[in-house]
Amino acid sequence: MPRGRYAPSPTGGQHLGNARTALVAWARARDAGFVVRVEDLDAARTVPAAVEGNLDELRWLGLTWDEGPDVGGPHAPYRQSERTAAYAAALATLEAAGATFACYLSRKDLRTLASAPHAGEPGGEGGRGAYGPRERAENARVAAAKAAAGKRPAIRVAVPATEVEVADARLGTLRIPLHEAVGDAVLRRADGVWAYHLAVAVDDGAMGVAEVVRGRDLLPSAALQVHLQRALGTTPPSFLHVPLLLDGDGARLAKRRGAGTLHALRARGVPPERVVGLLAWTLGVTARPTPLAADEVAAAFTVEATPPHPVVLTREALAWLEGGPTPDGPPVAGPLDAGGGGA
Repeated sequence: MPRGRYAPSPTGGQHLGNARTALVAWARARDAGFVVRVEDLDAARTVPAAVEGNLDELRWLGLTWDEGPDVGGPHAPYRQSERTAAYAAALATLEAAGATFACYLSRKDLRTLASAPHAGEPGGEGGRGAYGPRERAENARVAAAKAAAGKRPAIRVAVPATEVEVADARLGTLRIPLHEAVGDAVLRRADGVWAYHLAVAVDDGAMGVAEVVRGRDLLPSAALQVHLQRALGTTPPSFLHVPLLLDGDGARLAKRRGAGTLHALRARGVPPERVVGLLAWTLGVTARPTPLAADEVAAAFTVEATPPHPVVLTREALAWLEGGPTPDGPPVAGPLDAGGGGA
């Protein structure tokens, strides 16, 4: 099994989709080396109590790790807020290679461009939020005036008009066009905060992560991670994008809906074996929900058994967590194009 990681963002308690991703990542990597890394770059969104709280939630599920902020390891530190020197060095490397540019466009500027006539044509945002030639041209037009007015720019990567090959354990080898999928992504925000895309590429490369497990909704950004790691001279990981978990209305799971977080379930007395058993059922490990230990799931999990579609956490499925009747049959399938919830 490949060396892997799980990297929670401490913005609150983890929901069941987060737990499911962590369970799969741990099951895949526990024999080869499992790393836990805290993604706390954005101080404004970080909840201090959640830094340790998220780790405690993972322990409650029965997960352990070989390296992490609480146990140390050869690639410390394991909190991104303590790794900013590495991100600065990586950005300097990319800048020296001519792979970045200063962007003076604000979010308002980008929204205006996106709503302009013909925004859906090639090179425009097209509703996907990808920063491309249209935005580059507008940035070039306003950059001098905004710089003279004292505006600080964000730093973006200038992605080439090419496809990137991404290896996925469930989906096979994919070719993802960088421009259409992610565009010229931000590497450092105008306020100086390091962006996720750069930080995760630097950290996975430095920590020798061989496989990244995450939700299917994040597949497009895998191409950017591979591109950045190659540009920085490190070996890109392979991926396992798992189908998402959706709430009873078919919407993405969110930490702000606190009733479904691990913290809330634990506080209500739900046994961790029930949580793990429910997640195992949604992953195709069992035919019906049944209480399981994390070790039992790891021994039985296979990529081939995972459903190809998102799974809806119906009221009946959630009621089983607290002792309700066992749902019959397979989990309820959600729409194939559902987004969010599970990274």
